[in-house]
Order: sequence, then C-alpha cells, then structure tokens
Amino acid sequence: MDRIKIFDTTLRDGEQSPGCSMNLHEKIEVARCLERLKVDVIEAGFARSSPGDFESVNTIAKTVKDCTVASLARANIGDIDAAWDAVKCAVDPRIHLFIATSPLHMEYKLKMTPEQVLEKTAAMVAYAAGKCSNIEFSCEDATRSDWAFMAKVVEAAIKNGATVINLPDTVGYTTPDEMRALVEYMVKNVPGSDKVEYSVHCHNDLGMAVANSLAGVMGGARQIECTINGLGERAGNTSLEEVVMAMRTRPSFFPELPRLDTTQIYRSSKTVYSIIGQAAPLNKPIVGRNAFLHESGIHQHGVLNNRQTYEILTPESVGIQVSNIVLGKHSGKHAFEDRLVQLGYQLEADELAKCFEEFKDLCDKKKDVTDADIEAIVTHNTVRQEEIVDGYTLDWFSVHTSSLTTATCTVSMKKDGEKFESVALGDGPIDAAFKAIDQIVKPHNHAFENFTIHSISEGKDTLGDVIVKLSMDGQYFTGKGLSTDILEASIVAYINAINKLCATAAQEQGKEVQ
Repeated sequence: MDRIKIFDTTLRDGEQSPGCSMNLHEKIEVARCLERLKVDVIEAGFARSSPGDFESVNTIAKTVKDCTVASLARANIGDIDAAWDAVKCAVDPRIHLFIATSPLHMEYKLKMTPEQVLEKTAAMVAYAAGKCSNIEFSCEDATRSDWAFMAKVVEAAIKNGATVINLPDTVGYTTPDEMRALVEYMVKNVPGSDKVEYSVHCHNDLGMAVANSLAGVMGGARQIECTINGLGERAGNTSLEEVVMAMRTRPSFFPELPRLDTTQIYRSSKTVYSIIGQAAPLNKPIVGRNAFLHESGIHQHGVLNNRQTYEILTPESVGIQVSNIVLGKHSGKHAFEDRLVQLGYQLEADELAKCFEEFKDLCDKKKDVTDADIEAIVTHNTVRQEEIVDGYTLDWFSVHTSSLTTATCTVSMKKDGEKFESVALGDGPIDAAFKAIDQIVKPHNHAFENFTIHSISEGKDTLGDVIVKLSMDGQYFTGKGLSTDILEASIVAYINAINKLCATAAQEQGKEVQ
C-alpha cells in the first residue's frame, strides 16, 4: 500500500461516551463530514445493539458513497447477521468482528478457554466471510494478551477470510515501544500476514493514544482507528486530527500519508462538538482556540517575522481561515456565499437561503459580523436538531426581573398550529422561563446535566451559544440555542432538549403498549 488508511469510529466508539449520544439526523451529518474528510472507513455503529443503531448504520450505508461503511459485531451469528443486514447496501460494506484474547477477558468476561476462543474465531470469521468479502477481525485487549496465543488466533482469522487484523489497546495500557514491537511480531510470525492489512485502535487512558498509534504504523500497521476530537469511552480514543496532522507535519517519518482532505478538519471538529453540546478545550491540539494564538512577547516577535518560528502547521491547513473581510448589513447574498466557500462550506440552496436570512437578522443586531458568527449560524443550521413533527417551538417570551423582586417570565409556544401560554416565577429569569415551559409541556422527570453559555466572538453584542443537556433514565438529550439575547438562546435550547426528551419518552411508552 502507498498510504495509511483512516478508520473513523466517532459514530460507534465515540458515540458510546456518556453524554455524547446522537440522534439519526445528527449521525447522518457527522457521516457527511467524514465523507468530506475522505476517511477510508466509517464505523457507523453496532447494528445488533438496538433497533435505533441498526437504523442509523443502515441509513449511513445507503447515504455514504466514497467510504467503506462498517458495523461492529461480536463473534456470534446474531451479531454478524445484523451487521450484514445493516451494511449490505453500502458501496463497500465491511463486517468488523471481535473477540477478547487476553487471559483476564477470556476468564472473567467471556468465561471461555483459549481453545474455545480459537475455535470460535475460526468459525465466526468463516461465517462472516460467507456474507462479505471485507472482514475486519479484532483481538480485544490485544496489548494485555499473550503474543504467541494471539498469533494463533490471528492466523485462524486470516485462514478463514479476514482481510484486516486489528490489534486494539482497549484500555490504553501499552507504550509506543510495545505497540510497535507487537505489530512487528505479528507481521513476522503469523503466516499470511502479507495478505492482510494490520490496524491499531488505541485508547487514551494514559494520554498515549496518538503516540501508540503512530508507533503501530512504524511497526507495519497500515490502518489507524480514531475519532473526531478523540471522543471515546473513558479518556477517549486516538484523535483523528492529531494523528493525521502529526503524519502530515513529519513526512520523513511517515511517507505513506492518509488521503484525508485536512482542510475539512476544523469544520468536522466544530460539527461534532456542536452536536454533543461541548466546546473544544482551549489548549486542544489542532482545533483548540489557543492552538494558533501567541501571547508571549518572544513568541509574537518570532511569529511576526516568520510564522514557522512557533507554528509547525498553518491554520489554513486544517480549515481555519484568516480573513480581513468584514460582512455587514449591506453585504449581499453573493458575498455571503463566497465567504462560506472560503470557510469550506458548500451549502444546498435551501440551507444557503436559511443561513443568509439568519445572517441578515444578525446584521440588524451587530455592527460587524465575524467569521466565527457565520460559522456558528451555519453549524446551528446544518446540525439543527431534527424537526420533531409534534414538537413545540417558541412564539414569544416576556421577562420581568430585578434585584428587588422575584423574576417572572411569560412564555408563548406553538404546537400543531395551537398556541400555549404560561407564566411562572423563578430564582432568576432563566429559571422562571424554564418553569413556564415545564407548565406547558409537562415533561417526564428529568435531570439537568449541563447548562453552558459561550460567546461566539468578541464584543458585548456577540452571539450567545447556549447548550442545555438533560438526562432521563440514563439517556442524554442536548439542545442548542443561538442568539444575541442569551435569554432567547437559553429558552430555544431548553425547548429543543425537551422536544427530544418527550419524543423518546413517547417512543418508549409505545413499545410498552405493544
């Protein structure tokens, strides 16, 4: 092979992170981002885990045209059948089969002997290969497995039709030297290794996922499994943006580069953070707010003379555009669209019209509209919470508050052509508004997990980006609102989250009735 493949598991391993669940509409938007990025493989989910996961894997398989689409499956017939049924309509379907190989996992999780694991591997890989020619096999907890035994398991997988062999550092336990040595050992000692691609899947429990993945490549791996923003269970997975840009920055060490369009990295990162209701840490490599900022006088002096003194990659290389163009109320649709293209956005006509309408509304409230404002508008529209047919929308609200009286809020909402109004008292205007909404909707019991307000740009007239995260029975529901009025943004975000929560509760009740 003349390049390293990128296997993205944001929609499977990343989405399994507590508080990072996505609905179908949001998963499709992430899949589109990944396709624009030109990742090689999208692991769209774990089809057997739930009807919702099956639907999302199947829909992504039908939607994506320029990537392999994979579904995870345990080493049993039911999982393999579900995975195949979900991905068989893809342009290039893959079944990703796994079984644990470490003594700890075999004894306490699988309750199987090594001989039984070996037999199961051979039988289930052969069964999967009877359905699909693209089979990935993973030795779960590979870095805590006995290498000689694991080599036998890998050999059995290859003999029975596996085309990709994945060696996961499932709990983030290994070190770079060990990861490189493990891959080298398998390539050298397993018959048929020249007929398969080796892959690494590293977790970040000790902060070494990226380093371990790169070491795996230097040992002979030709596929890296990673996620946008490093999302994943516990401390997360290998960060796609970090591992890819490390290779791009050091081509003398990594001459076989991925095919990725790195200018789509920043947009993809922002989209995923927006969907899960989080913001990038300030010092997050590549996509954090401080990644290309310099406060130290020594650094500033060097950068002004030559950016390479303190920047080893450019903002533009990951899709962060630096522009002196200022858009305002007199800017036309053509200028707005042209700026979007420069920022890396190609919108459909209806999306463009909606974003331009919101842009003009914002121009009436702000003197200058920044790139950050434009990106916020586009992101909120492209990852807008799926329209729930019978959901509520905000009509208007009125707030009275002071330091001398209890806050009062009146809220008017629409649903199915009807208007509903309620008034409530609260400890503050937001508390009063949320209580008024609750009186109208009467939602199921839920807990507030998070409420955050971010300013999109500088200045007192900046857009406020509000995220509300609710939980109910172990499920999380994220709502977002965007406005120069943080009260309005907060109310919209809460209504979005409540609509999702109520829709899920109604679905669960329907299942119980059936």
